[in-house]
Amino acid sequence: MIDHFKNKISEVKRLKLIYKLRAYKAMFFPFNLSKIALLHKTDKYGGHNYTPHYQQHFKKFKFKRNTILEIGVGGYKEPCRGGNSLRMWKTYFPFSKIYSLDIYDKSLLQERRIKIFKGSQVDIPFLDTITTETGDFDLIVDDGSHINEHVIESFKYLFPKLNKGGIYVVEDTQTSYWDDYGGDSKNLENKQTIYGYFKALVDALNNEEFLIDGYKKTYFDKHIVSMHFYHNMIFIYKGDNDEKSNYVVNNKRPNA
Repeated sequence: MIDHFKNKISEVKRLKLIYKLRAYKAMFFPFNLSKIALLHKTDKYGGHNYTPHYQQHFKKFKFKRNTILEIGVGGYKEPCRGGNSLRMWKTYFPFSKIYSLDIYDKSLLQERRIKIFKGSQVDIPFLDTITTETGDFDLIVDDGSHINEHVIESFKYLFPKLNKGGIYVVEDTQTSYWDDYGGDSKNLENKQTIYGYFKALVDALNNEEFLIDGYKKTYFDKHIVSMHFYHNMIFIYKGDNDEKSNYVVNNKRPNA
């Protein structure tokens, strides 16, 4: 029993040393997010092709003091495994605070500028405690359960907690088509799936053009200013969607 405990402590120390060495190497490539991802061993590049898109959309945030949330830590039940993408963000954003949450206890992976909460991404009281502590976010990345219902419910709660000018990202959206994750490959307009839900939000961008007398704008109508769809990921930009129609007035045709 004592030997097992000693071995566990030794394993934790070994892993933490490895993580520090990776971070040191990554410091030499401050503007190359894909290289940083490879050095930190996150599948955001290599396993996926996410980091070129992230760099394109996130580069303007690089030297700002951002508050960043990533849902999901990785490593499953192993308490000292995972966090590779959190360390990637820490390297790329040198002045930002990185927060994360996971259903498993990942507190051993915390370090300066990285804090991890234990809980579910669809537990609203739990999310309330996080946002009370952190304040609103500048960037949010959902790399959590990938269950369709979870992705949609997390977005509904967290998008209002995103600062104006911020970006919300959903990764691994291929589960929108996988029935064991609540997806649907047959009915592509199914609003209970990731793509069915987010495709419908494209209409929010154009709500000024709706010919619906007395139309009441939703929160998303008012605050989604652009959406970018890539293979297996979505970027949603937040701001004031107040551009007027060049023809329609108050959701009616003139003189109608």
